[in-house]
Amino acid sequence: MADQGQIDFNELLSLARDKSVDGRTRLVQIVGDLFFDTDTVLKDTERTIMTDILRQLIHDVEMRVRQVLAERMAAENDAPHDLIAALANDQIEVAHPILTQSTVLQDIELIEIIQHRTMGHQLAIAMRQTVSEAVSDALIETGNVDVIKTLLENDSADISGKAMEYLVEQSEKIDDIQVPLVNRGDLGPDLAKRMYWWVSAALRKHIFEHYRIDEADLDDKIQDAIHDILGSDAEIDNAPIRKSEELAEKLNDAKAIDAQLLIQTLRQGEVVLFEDLLSQLSGLRTNLIRRLIFEPGGEGLAIVCKASKIDKPDFASIFLLSRSARPGDKVVDPNELSRVLGFFDRIEPETAQKVVKRWHLDPNFLFALKQVQENRRAAAE
Repeated sequence: MADQGQIDFNELLSLARDKSVDGRTRLVQIVGDLFFDTDTVLKDTERTIMTDILRQLIHDVEMRVRQVLAERMAAENDAPHDLIAALANDQIEVAHPILTQSTVLQDIELIEIIQHRTMGHQLAIAMRQTVSEAVSDALIETGNVDVIKTLLENDSADISGKAMEYLVEQSEKIDDIQVPLVNRGDLGPDLAKRMYWWVSAALRKHIFEHYRIDEADLDDKIQDAIHDILGSDAEIDNAPIRKSEELAEKLNDAKAIDAQLLIQTLRQGEVVLFEDLLSQLSGLRTNLIRRLIFEPGGEGLAIVCKASKIDKPDFASIFLLSRSARPGDKVVDPNELSRVLGFFDRIEPETAQKVVKRWHLDPNFLFALKQVQENRRAAAE
């Protein structure tokens, strides 16, 4: 600190008239020392005058002096706003302590700096102790991976649900933000599940392309690993178990489900019970069985029946009875029956079982695999 007893009015006046870099640097140092002198009580008018002097001179003095001034101002909660704003827009070597520490800057000013200054300024703002959702949005909109990664690694930064969902989608293509995303406590269970499946799908693609390994076996291992990570809630349906579902489970435990039971159930009009029975027999989800029953063509139902070792005559009965359960026109086109029976004949049991095994995979995993494959095709075009 400058010795107050050695600074007189004439020296300050002389320095004020000195237009050299050395003169202005000395003046800033003296005024800065006076500003931060805890033994001196400044009046508001004096504080305003000193602030105005500093604001007008800081760009004419050496960077090191501006750095020292910024470091001293950064921790001052009541630092002059105009001076803080000027230092925040300075070169990053000067602006860094202001951008990372000062509580004086408003969100709108931080967003302006993000949009118009350098990546260094953006990184400094991403490291702030307090980052609002609006400022986080502006940082994410830069599209700079390093900036976004730094923001995600800042546990105290507030990130909106919409922005988090966008980042999860982008993480499928940007490896560098996957780990910091997964490590965030505010990711949320649904987005966390989606993240794990996408990362797993990308990992599956890499392993399958670089190592000799059975595809179905790899899918099973990846799915088991993710379920272990996510816990038992990964597949739990909170809906109460229906009576037909409970009955189907008991019949399956007793190994009492066969083609004749399926046909009898359909003839009695118990479509829901039929769905649960076929679900138990095949190991597929009930909602998937329902979709396969009512989809046009019937190929999916043919695959399930072939994989379940149901013979052709029984499949024909199941197909016709399931068609009559559809809403609307219940008349089955003979050509449709002929096509699906021909398909049933052509498909090998081993092929059908492989397809069904793939359908066993978690729908999130199947969706992730589809996304990875589509991105790969798009990149090749």
